[in-house]
Amino acid sequence: MTQEIKILLVIFGVTAILTVGGIFFLGKSSSPATKTQVDSNVLGALNKDDSYQISSDSAKVTVVEFSDLECPACAAAHPITKKILEEYKGRIRFVYRHFPLPQHTKALIAIKAAEAAGEQGKFWEMQDRLFTTQEEWSGKDNAPELFVGYAKDLGLDTDKFKADIESGKYNTKIERDRQDGLTLQVNSTPTFFINDQRYPGVLPYDDFKSKLDAQLEE
Repeated sequence: MTQEIKILLVIFGVTAILTVGGIFFLGKSSSPATKTQVDSNVLGALNKDDSYQISSDSAKVTVVEFSDLECPACAAAHPITKKILEEYKGRIRFVYRHFPLPQHTKALIAIKAAEAAGEQGKFWEMQDRLFTTQEEWSGKDNAPELFVGYAKDLGLDTDKFKADIESGKYNTKIERDRQDGLTLQVNSTPTFFINDQRYPGVLPYDDFKSKLDAQLEE
């Protein structure tokens, strides 16, 4: 049994337990929910040093996104987040965390493709490519081959890229991110955290902007 299959079985097992308990878990979300304040005791789960982030030393506000590269709602949120990051450059810190959903059969390999690209300095470029081409590869058996093509387009060493994906070296990080998400009561993707406030679902641009402005003005 491969590590990837083991991770999927763990995710499915947790989903089944929570479903039996009457809780809908790990569903996709496309509309924002009312904010929830995060318990101060678990704030340490929001960020890890090896998480990919766009940061500023002077940033007053930290935005953390738990996301699934195969999630359509996450793909819909992606251009909004990009626009926000451009407009608030130097004023906010953005942290990207992985939260693969069990119904997305290519989510894990997509995460590994992004992480492997990151080893060659192109995490954000690959993440962007995976979101913008999601319909091409989502649920497709040839997804790994498509990812190698994307890596070639980005000028990566494709032999290293393929070896890194197949190595299993990212499994621990992926599972840690997922566990941190559960600790923070993430139950859908995307879920955004603006400082200690949790916002499940896609944040429309104006809504996102107003929330950031409010935090920056405090």
